Amino acid sequence: MHKIKLAVFNMTGTCVDDKKGLPSSFAQACEATGLEVPLARLASMHELPQKEAFRMLWEEKLGKKNSDLEDYVDFSYQTFCEILENYYQELAVRPTMYCCETFDTLTKNNIKIALTTHIYRKAANIILKKLGWLQGLNEDFVNIGGPSPIHVSVTPSEVENGHSASAMIFRAMQLLSVESAAETLKIGDTPNDLQAGKEAGCGMVLAVGHGTYSEEQLAIYPNMGILKHLGELPAILGLEKSAKPYYFTF
Repeated sequence: MHKIKLAVFNMTGTCVDDKKGLPSSFAQACEATGLEVPLARLASMHELPQKEAFRMLWEEKLGKKNSDLEDYVDFSYQTFCEILENYYQELAVRPTMYCCETFDTLTKNNIKIALTTHIYRKAANIILKKLGWLQGLNEDFVNIGGPSPIHVSVTPSEVENGHSASAMIFRAMQLLSVESAAETLKIGDTPNDLQAGKEAGCGMVLAVGHGTYSEEQLAIYPNMGILKHLGELPAILGLEKSAKPYYFTF
């Protein structure tokens, strides 16, 4: 196996305990704008591009040729954005268990850290700012020597195919000058994360079972290992754990 030079983490659920803010906000926006969606279906839709998900639901309710379709879609999407941003503004955001020590271990071993997310840039920045992880990132959200423990942040806002997680992996590689996906680790808490790592050809694709999906739910998808928490990652990579204690960076 190639030496890992870049670790691409999904942000919420994997590195940030946001209490499942994205699916919760999507469900609230549906209810607030007159979309009745069964809970089982909501669970399968929150990883889709949110605006496209609302379009799908409104097309089913109104028909594709309805002249007011886009107005309804925009109404639901804007409602979703307001709910999500207010949610993150009010939430006491925390890193997940062992996240910070693991970041420290990776950095000390010259492994770059990228965060990707399906949350659009404005909402993602609320989280990053609260954690202190926005400090030192430039206009491309690349760390230029600041105190942030991450080296780059990528959202759908920065890639052409916005909600393609594999596109976000390649964007992170490009910004951090990592040439081969075989030198890249992808780790996340959803089936989409596992699929993205596979599609990108990442040298290692792992999951954590403490986020949006449980270990049992993730086990049915192709993976190279499911971690109970991020503190297990250094050993998998053959790295000595950082002695740095668990901390919050805000």
